[in-house]
Amino acid sequence: MKVSRRSLVPPFAVMEVLAAANARRDAGASVVNLCAGQPLHGASPVVRERAAALLASGDVGYTEAVGVPRLRRAIAEHYGRWYDVDLDPARVAVTTGSSGGFLLAFLSAFDPGDRVAVARPGYPAYKNILRSLGLEVVELACGPATRYQPTVEQLTAAYYDGGLDGVVAASPANPTGTMLTPQELAALTAWCAEYDVRLISDEIYHGITYDGAEAATAAAATDAGAVVVSSFSKYWAMTGWRLGWLVLPPDLVGPVDALAGNVALCPPGLAQHAAVAALTPEGYAAAEAEVAVYAASRSLLLDRLPELGWRQVAPPDGAFYLYADVSDSGLDSVTWCARLLDEAGVALTPGTDFDAVDGDGWVRLAFASPPDVVAEAVDRIVAWQSRLTT
Repeated sequence: MKVSRRSLVPPFAVMEVLAAANARRDAGASVVNLCAGQPLHGASPVVRERAAALLASGDVGYTEAVGVPRLRRAIAEHYGRWYDVDLDPARVAVTTGSSGGFLLAFLSAFDPGDRVAVARPGYPAYKNILRSLGLEVVELACGPATRYQPTVEQLTAAYYDGGLDGVVAASPANPTGTMLTPQELAALTAWCAEYDVRLISDEIYHGITYDGAEAATAAAATDAGAVVVSSFSKYWAMTGWRLGWLVLPPDLVGPVDALAGNVALCPPGLAQHAAVAALTPEGYAAAEAEVAVYAASRSLLLDRLPELGWRQVAPPDGAFYLYADVSDSGLDSVTWCARLLDEAGVALTPGTDFDAVDGDGWVRLAFASPPDVVAEAVDRIVAWQSRLTT
């Protein structure tokens, strides 16, 4: 029997690193695991308590395909609270994680053969899902000169070199942690509206920013046709609850509703009802306490960069990642990460996950851990690099 060509996408290397780290730990070895984008402590007590009450009452059945009205209203109110955006709850579609949101966004906005631009380095699932749906991925090489973010100039060049139907922009971005300024996002949004190119704005790390960096939302441009993808996984630490959302332009509300009922029937009911509690003062306060820990770990890491001696580092304005160039070691990043785990017990992610062209010299460190854990990892890396031979 044949296997479809659309299924032939590369695996996510971070999952392989995670499995190796877990196997090492299970064997009794000491491991400092900074490879996955896993928030610190999981969902806040207010969310867990709400979930426990729901389980006791049995109120966890099917819901509307695009989410329960109460949660959609709460998300709309969140946009007023954070961004001063008056959002119609009808434009909110709750999804099975942001991953389910991307699938629905791509299915509703693009046809097979359409060309969609993504930044490189970037989150690998963008291009893998797009290619599995029969779309052509246009990779934009983004480095220090553009702070690892796509620019209007790059989009214009891609548009006149074969056409462009969509662009995926992420701010804060994975793996770099860099952000678009409000002015840069406005320029991208305006460009997409002018050239009739659909913008998919990945905003799942909003709320996790540092040093006064401002996270703007594409939802503010109501007439631009942009799709916003967000999630409860990062700021609210609800990773395993598999709950995200889309903010849709009016022309995609109906198509996403129809697709959602067929693709997943509905998002997880328990997670939906419990997530309403995340959008309360108690839920925000718990999330902010976690962000304060990430900020402390980030400060420690930046202070110790001279000890690490990494040649280039992307500026981590948000999220909880440090993307660094380790090519001076003489090892490719896959080998570097494998040896670091085997010889020093520290798990990081090779850059090849995020950049198939230049990522063999880069690694990603996830600092969503307490400062003492990050300090232990840095101690081990510095000691290991001092005795590293190739």
